[in-house]
Amino acid sequence: QVQLVESGGGLVQFGGSLRLSCAASRSISGIDNMGWYRQAPGKQRDLVATITSGGSTNYADSVKGRFTISRDNVKNTVYLQMNSLNAEDTAVYYCTAILWSRQYWGQGTQVTVSS
Repeated sequence: QVQLVESGGGLVQFGGSLRLSCAASRSISGIDNMGWYRQAPGKQRDLVATITSGGSTNYADSVKGRFTISRDNVKNTVYLQMNSLNAEDTAVYYCTAILWSRQYWGQGTQVTVSS
C-alpha cells in the first residue's frame, strides 16, 4: 500500500499560481499511474491530471495550458503546477495513485481563488 500526503494549497488571487505537492510513503518508481483530482463544494470529484511512470500526461480540458503535472521518482513526490488560476479552480485537490489495481487517495488540500 501507499500513503499520500498533499501540501501547497492555500488562498491565491485571481490569475495567480500555486504548486501542489504529493509525497508518497514508498517509492513511486513502480507506480504507473499517479494524478490529481479535485472536488468543489456540491460537485463530484473530477480528474485534473495524470502522469504515468514513463512521463505521459493527461489533462482535463479545463486546465490544459495552465496546469502542469510532474513527478520526481527520487523524492517520491508528484507535483501540480497551477498557473492563471480562476474562481472555477477553487476546490479540494486530492492526490491519487493506482498500485496493484487499487486506488489510493490523500486527504486533500484546499485551494481557494479569490477575485
